[in-house]
Amino acid sequence: MKREPVESSNISSIGYDAPTQTLEVEFHDRSVYQYDQVPAAIHASLLAAASKGSYFASHIKGVFAFNRIC
Repeated sequence: MKREPVESSNISSIGYDAPTQTLEVEFHDRSVYQYDQVPAAIHASLLAAASKGSYFASHIKGVFAFNRIC
């Protein structure tokens, strides 16, 4: 999945696959996680958030099922 770099103290890049509603997040420690069934609106809000780390912690982490892929 193609990810776009973002400005964040925790998150390095974010990708999204609309057909499967899969959100992919790469952190600065190079770990990559995929989150399942994430609505497009959540992805858009994450990209638009002033603090991507805070938005991620409040709206994604612990809410959506995930897999660590590396």
